[in-house]
Amino acid sequence: MMTTCGLLTAQKEPVPLKSIEVELEVRDHVATVVSTLNYKNKENKPLEAVFVFPLPGDAAVCHFSAKIGQTQIVAEVKEKQKAREDYDDALSSGQQAFLLEESDQSPDIFSLSVGSLPPRESAYIRLEYVTELSVQADDGLRFCLPAVLNPRYQPQGSEGAGVQVTSVPASLVSYSLSFSARVSSPRPISKVESNCSLDPLQYLNTDQTQATVKLAAGHKFDRDVELLIYYKDANQPTAVVEAGQASAEPGSLMGDPVVMVSLYPEFPQSVMSSMASCGEFVFLMDRSGSMGCPITNSKQQETRISSARDTLLLLLKSLPMGCYFNIYSFGSGYEHIFPKSVEYSQQTMEEALKKVEQMEANLGGTEILQPLKHIYSQPCIPNQPRQLFIFTDGEVGNTKEVIDLVKTNSGSHRCFSFGIGEGASSALINGMAKEGGGHAQFITGTDRMQPKVMQSLRFALQPAVVDVSVTWDLPKKVSVTVLSPPITALFQGQRSLIYAQLSGQSSEAAEGCVTVKYSLAGHPSENQLHFSLSPAKDTGLTVHRLGARTLIRSLEMDERENRGQQDGGVKEKVVKLSVQSGVSSSFTAFIAVNKDDSKMIQGPLVRRNIPTPRVYAKACRKMAMPMCARVPMMCKDGAPSAIMFNSISMAKCDRTTKESVSRGVVHDMVAAPEQPPRDPLLHLVSLQGASGCWLLDPALATALGKTNEKVEKSKPKKANSEVWATILALIWLHGFKMDAKDEWELLAMKAASWLRAQNAPCVTECVDAGNVLLGCSVKKEALGL
Repeated sequence: MMTTCGLLTAQKEPVPLKSIEVELEVRDHVATVVSTLNYKNKENKPLEAVFVFPLPGDAAVCHFSAKIGQTQIVAEVKEKQKAREDYDDALSSGQQAFLLEESDQSPDIFSLSVGSLPPRESAYIRLEYVTELSVQADDGLRFCLPAVLNPRYQPQGSEGAGVQVTSVPASLVSYSLSFSARVSSPRPISKVESNCSLDPLQYLNTDQTQATVKLAAGHKFDRDVELLIYYKDANQPTAVVEAGQASAEPGSLMGDPVVMVSLYPEFPQSVMSSMASCGEFVFLMDRSGSMGCPITNSKQQETRISSARDTLLLLLKSLPMGCYFNIYSFGSGYEHIFPKSVEYSQQTMEEALKKVEQMEANLGGTEILQPLKHIYSQPCIPNQPRQLFIFTDGEVGNTKEVIDLVKTNSGSHRCFSFGIGEGASSALINGMAKEGGGHAQFITGTDRMQPKVMQSLRFALQPAVVDVSVTWDLPKKVSVTVLSPPITALFQGQRSLIYAQLSGQSSEAAEGCVTVKYSLAGHPSENQLHFSLSPAKDTGLTVHRLGARTLIRSLEMDERENRGQQDGGVKEKVVKLSVQSGVSSSFTAFIAVNKDDSKMIQGPLVRRNIPTPRVYAKACRKMAMPMCARVPMMCKDGAPSAIMFNSISMAKCDRTTKESVSRGVVHDMVAAPEQPPRDPLLHLVSLQGASGCWLLDPALATALGKTNEKVEKSKPKKANSEVWATILALIWLHGFKMDAKDEWELLAMKAASWLRAQNAPCVTECVDAGNVLLGCSVKKEALGL
C-alpha cells in the first residue's frame, strides 16, 4: 500500500502558500486579528491557489486585500454570485483576481482563491477580522486562532454540497505560522496563558495595562492556538460608544454612533445556593470514529470517548433525586439507553452506568441532526424543565441546519454544548448554546473535560431566568435601535452583550442608562449600567463591525427559517448591510481584481489546493482508515491532474472502517494503548449511590487507601454504617482532592444533604474519627454538616 500523505502532484510540485503571519490586538474583551498570507509561485506556469481554512464562527471579516509586487488591491464586498462571476471573468481575461467567501454550510469555514499568480511571482494576502472573547469558568477570556481543520462529515441527503477540504497530517504542512499579540485593558493584565509555547509576557507600562506576547518559534500545526487572558477585577460591566464613519450616510448603521454594552449579572446568593431538585436531563454523546482520537496531542493517550465516559459518570452521580434523565449516543445512526426519559433512581442510574462503560467510538460518521429531531419529538415532562447536554468534536458539514433546529425548539429546553478536541467547529458549538439559551464550552489541549461540564451542570441546576427585558434611558433627542437579538439566557458571572445604534444629537457630557430586568425563581431582579455618550477614542470601527455582524447573523437565520415564504427581502437586506459595513455574510464575498493591462497573464492556469493541517493521521491510526486515494483534479484548461492525498471525508473513512471490520478485514490497524489505572477520584465517585450516600464495604476501603478491617474498626460504635462511609468519602474529597473540587462539589452537596436528612446522632464523632483514620484535619462545617 502506498503511504504517501499530503497534497502532492504526480511530479511532487510544491504548494504555493509559504507562510502565515498573524497579528492580534486585544482591547479588553474584543480582538482584532490581521492575517498576512505569503504566496510564492515557484513553478514556470501561472497558478490558481485555493485554500480552505477555519476562522472563529462569530468573527466579522472586515478587510481583504492583496499586494503583488508594488501593486496593492483592496477587495470590495459584493453579492456572492456576482463576486464569483467577476472572479471567473477576470481569470478568463488573464487578469489577477482574489476571492474570499464563507462556506454555505458553516460560517466558520472560508475559501480563499488566489487567481493567476504569475510564474516566480509572490503575493501577500491581508485578511482582517474582529471578534469577541468568550468568558471561561475561571474568568479568563479565551481567544482561539483555528489552525486545524478536520474533514467535516456531510450527512447523506443533506442540502448543498459538502465543504471540500484538502487536509494533511500536521507534520506535513509546508507553510509556517508566526503569531504575536498586543493586549490592552483599563484593568491590569494578570497573566496570559496558552496551549502552545509562548515567549515571556512583556509589559509595556508600569501599571501593567498593556503587554505583548509572541508564539514561540516552531509551531507544529497540531493544535489550534489558544490564548487565555486574565485581568484583575474582571467581570466589570462596561459600555463603549463608538463614533460613526464620517463618510457614511447619517442615520445609517455605519454613519451613527454604536454602543456595545457588556453586562455581568449578579444573582442573589439565596437563589444561587438553592439548586433545583427537578428537571429532565438529556445527554447526547458523539460516538463517531473521530472520538477515538486522543483528547490532547501529548504522549498521554486518554481518548475523547474515554474522557466522555468519565464525565458521564460524574454527571450521573451529581443529578438530584426526583429528576428525569436519558442518554443518547450518535454516529451514522443513534442509540438511546431508555426509550424515553426515566426517573433518576439507584436502579436507573446503575443501568445507565453499565451502558456508559461499554461506549466506544464505533458508530461511524457524525450525523447529529436525526437524534436531535428525535429528542425534540419527545413530549416534555410536566414540571421537569428539559436540559440538553451535547458532546461532540463538532466535525459536521450541516452546521446551519443543526443550529436552526435548536432555535426552532428553543422554547422547550436549554442547550449546553461541548466542543471536544482540536478543530471542533466553533460555529456549531457556540451556535447551539446561543440559540438554545445555554452555555458553550471547549475542551482542548490539556483541559480536563469534567470541570467544564460540571460548571454547565451548575448553570442547568440554577433556576431559569425568565421575563428578560431591556430598557434604555437616553436624552430626548437620542433614539436607540437594538441590533442584538433579545436576551433569552442569563447566567451568574457570564457576560451578556448588547449592540445598539444611537441616532440623534447629544452633548459630549450627556449620559445614558441601560437596565436589564428579569425574574429569577420568582424574585424580580435588575442590573443597571450608566454610561457616557461621548465616543471612545482609537476604536476605529470595531464596535460597528461587531454590531453589523450580530444583525447580519440574525437576519440570515430569519431568512433560513422563512425560506420559500418570502420574496427575498431579507436576503437583499443582508446584502445591503454587508456591502455598507464591509462585513462578510453568507450571501456576499470579497472580490479583488487587478485591472492593470500590463499584468495580463498568458498561458493555461493550473489549480493548486493548499492543504490545511488536521490531527487525524497520527491520532486515529487505530481506525481502519485507507491512507491514500488517487483522485483526478481538473486544471483550468480542462486537463486532469492526478493528486495524491488522504483527505477522504470522515464519512467514508467511518463507513470503510465499519464495513472492513464486519468482513473481518482490518487494514493498517494499531493496537489501542494500554489504559492507565483508574483515577482515584473517579473510583471513589463510582461507588456513590444515587441518593448521595456511600456503603461501608471493601471497595470503599480500597478507594480510601485503607484495609477494610481498619475502616470497620475505626467506626464509632453508635454510628450508622452508611453515615460513617459517607462522612469518610467527604473527608477524603476535602482532604485530598480540593484541586478537583469543581468536579465533585455537586455530588458532595448531595451527600451532605443526605447526611442532614438522617439526623444521625454522632456526626461530630464520625468526623473526628474519620480525620484520624485518613490523616486529615477537615472541619465538620467544611463538609456542609
